[in-house]
Amino acid sequence: MAEAKNASFDSIIDDLKARRFAPVYYLMGDEPYYIDKISDYIAEHVLQPEERDFNQTVVFGSDVTASQVADYARRYPMMSEHQVVIVKEAQNIKNTEALEKYFKQPLASTILVICHKNGTVDGRKREYIKAIQSAGVLFESKKLRDRDLPVFIENYLKAREVTIDTKSTHIIADSIGADLSRLASELDKVVLSLPKESRRVTPEVVEDQIGVSKEFNSFELRDAIVNRNVFKANQIIKYFDDNPKAGSIYAFLPMLFNYFQNLMIAYYAPNNKSQEAVAEWLELRNAWAAKDYMTGMRNYTGMKVMQIIGKIREIDAKSKGLDNPNTPPGELMKELIFYILH
Repeated sequence: MAEAKNASFDSIIDDLKARRFAPVYYLMGDEPYYIDKISDYIAEHVLQPEERDFNQTVVFGSDVTASQVADYARRYPMMSEHQVVIVKEAQNIKNTEALEKYFKQPLASTILVICHKNGTVDGRKREYIKAIQSAGVLFESKKLRDRDLPVFIENYLKAREVTIDTKSTHIIADSIGADLSRLASELDKVVLSLPKESRRVTPEVVEDQIGVSKEFNSFELRDAIVNRNVFKANQIIKYFDDNPKAGSIYAFLPMLFNYFQNLMIAYYAPNNKSQEAVAEWLELRNAWAAKDYMTGMRNYTGMKVMQIIGKIREIDAKSKGLDNPNTPPGELMKELIFYILH
């Protein structure tokens, strides 16, 4: 049996692959991707196909009560070592008293999987949380921060024996964002397209398979702004104004805000002349990742960065219709880029 704990995704999957099962898996959080991956793995690998008809039960929180789930969990398996009970959308179960009681005395032959999406257990329910932890595994699936997406992409592809260059990683991360289910789906499509003799993702592959231009994308726009390349930045903005389906202000604003917010923080690093020190201050994964912030501090003063952050907030409000009766998004973006670069 797996040790009762607050677990990581990797440790849970490792235990499942080794067939070290816990009686309870309570999967909760705002990122559904990891919750689905764990529950799907259990559904597909714990029981043999011929065992599932009698020993695998899948229900939805809106259709059952906690008492019914506890009753399902207390059943014994038929001609099998285990039975699996999966509760999807468990956040819709209102009264959890019967579940808490079950957690205190779970059945060893049952693997109960609770999928609690779009939130976590109320932290004030300490006894309930303690009961979950004593019964098995409590896992919180957190949304990835934008800065963590490149690592996710690289690791996802590495597990499939595929490499990727840095530019392609950032193009994919910036164009798709933190929707991990969609991101994984797009990466799967890219992997399937690669020939056996060349298992490497390049900007050309990204453009061909995901439809993001290798020349005109948010990564290139960010790079042009970091380096204060006025011509390139305006060229990219004109491209997106002429091709609104390729990108929009709504995608660029968070990316620009995140960069300049971090740039402002970089100014306060104890040693902002050292790339390594800035990387550590910003909690970046390596010193190379701080390169753009070192360039930014050379090209923008601290006062200008503060003004840019204010301008981004203003344009964001206008893009949502505040104090802006009719200026289109493309014109708002041109206004912002002009302000940043001049």
